[in-house]
Amino acid sequence: MIQIKKFTFNPIQENTYVLYDETGECIIVDAGCFFDYEQQELDQFIQEKQLKPVKLVNTHCHFDHILGINYCRSKYNIPFYAHQEDAFLVEAITEHGDRFGVPVEPVDPADHFLTEGQPVVFGNSSLEVIHVPGHAPGHVVLHQPDQQFMLVGDVLFYGSIGRTDLPKGNFEQLVGNIKNKLFKFPDETVVYSGHGPETSIGFEKKSNPFLVD
Repeated sequence: MIQIKKFTFNPIQENTYVLYDETGECIIVDAGCFFDYEQQELDQFIQEKQLKPVKLVNTHCHFDHILGINYCRSKYNIPFYAHQEDAFLVEAITEHGDRFGVPVEPVDPADHFLTEGQPVVFGNSSLEVIHVPGHAPGHVVLHQPDQQFMLVGDVLFYGSIGRTDLPKGNFEQLVGNIKNKLFKFPDETVVYSGHGPETSIGFEKKSNPFLVD
């Protein structure tokens, strides 16, 4: 059984998630810890739960979602996974950070690339990788069908969707992918977003102003 811990980090108020199961292995999704106290908060939780981080996994690579990659790579000596289509965003992290007034250091490329249909495995658990471009070209959603939840990064929010005015964003593509790839799952599916509170597939189908026909 996967347990989920959410942290809200950095000046952009990004949600970082730690997923772990009964083996004690965990993955860190969208590591965004930026300030020292945020790094300490993450470390303290991992220590208290006696967890063993094994992977850094990113839904996408906008700068606010990879601000903690350098720290976590060094601290836990674990590989960084992201979709190949977002490699250009990793390369441009300092430039993008400057645009938002956040000075950041360069980040080395991902160690491994995520592909749709290839699961993310840790401990006794696995997550399905679904490629959902539109907010970012390499954006993926991490879906757990048995427990009926998904980590959607910045694709879908409570009552909203991801912005599409960033490099290689596409509004029509994003809306189409949400409807065709995510809305096929049960209404009860819990949606953990990259910013803000949780929601559900059913709620967004009925009330999201960007997605209601």
